[in-house]
Amino acid sequence: MMRIDTHAHYYPAAYLDLLTRFGSHDTDIARVPCAGDADGDVETRLRMMDEAGVDVQILSASPQLPHFEDRSHAVEAARTANDLYADLVRRHPDRFAAYAATPLPHADAAIAELGRALDDLGFVGAAITTTVLGRSLADPALEPFYAELDRRGAVLHIHPTGGGAASPLITDHGLTWVIGAPIEDTIAVLHLLRAGITAKYPGMKVHVAHLGGHLPFLMQRVEDNYRVWNAFPDSPARAAGRMWFDTANFHAPALRCAVDTFGPHNFLLGSDYPYFQDDLYTRAVTYVENAGLPPDTVRAVMADNAADLFGPDAITGRAR
Repeated sequence: MMRIDTHAHYYPAAYLDLLTRFGSHDTDIARVPCAGDADGDVETRLRMMDEAGVDVQILSASPQLPHFEDRSHAVEAARTANDLYADLVRRHPDRFAAYAATPLPHADAAIAELGRALDDLGFVGAAITTTVLGRSLADPALEPFYAELDRRGAVLHIHPTGGGAASPLITDHGLTWVIGAPIEDTIAVLHLLRAGITAKYPGMKVHVAHLGGHLPFLMQRVEDNYRVWNAFPDSPARAAGRMWFDTANFHAPALRCAVDTFGPHNFLLGSDYPYFQDDLYTRAVTYVENAGLPPDTVRAVMADNAADLFGPDAITGRAR
């Protein structure tokens, strides 16, 4: 049984240094052991993948994405990130695939870089954070980018920004990643659904981190707001049921709740590497296997759903 880890990060030092030079103040969280391209980093990553039985990691630079108001900075950083990712994929084509970094909020430049990443570099989709320089994902300025993803039938991976949902009650109390991240996932999806973005661009395939945040637990409450109070233009349960969610949560009861809510074909294996390593990286796999799900569901989560999302050639062609 193949195992495709769809939620992993790669942080080359040259890229992080460039972000810092352009004014980013948040790169320290990415400068962790075995996260980038220092001597031995990739070999250690591959060892952990082998020990966990993971065949392929799909990498993203989230949340260290090249989102800058300065267009030239955004474009240079995006091209740098994608070139560095492409180099790793070329060196290990059977072990890694990549989500593109794009120079948002500059939609025209993002569309151009998306085309280069998908057509020339062979990436499997694009990554975005739950907000873009404080803008909601429902901001109309982002719609041309969504329209291009829709035209291509491409995947958009949504990952928290790490801004604590703009709440000092989260950020000032050390809870930015403890609860802030899944709250950001939840808010981002609900913004898209309330604005009708996914209905308007049905060809855009949305992959949300961390089981979709709190969505599985809250889905009936959200759906009631549509059915009783007309708070959404369409059924949010139906719309969310057309998304994909990765399993980077590691709590078996939460995974069972999510699968019960959305069905077995909406879930992708995810680890959040490099923030979970060695035994905890292996746990990202074994917790799914031991969650009490039917064997067919486990097989779907491990790889079959990823093949459906990205296309069989993008995944099965990388099998060792």
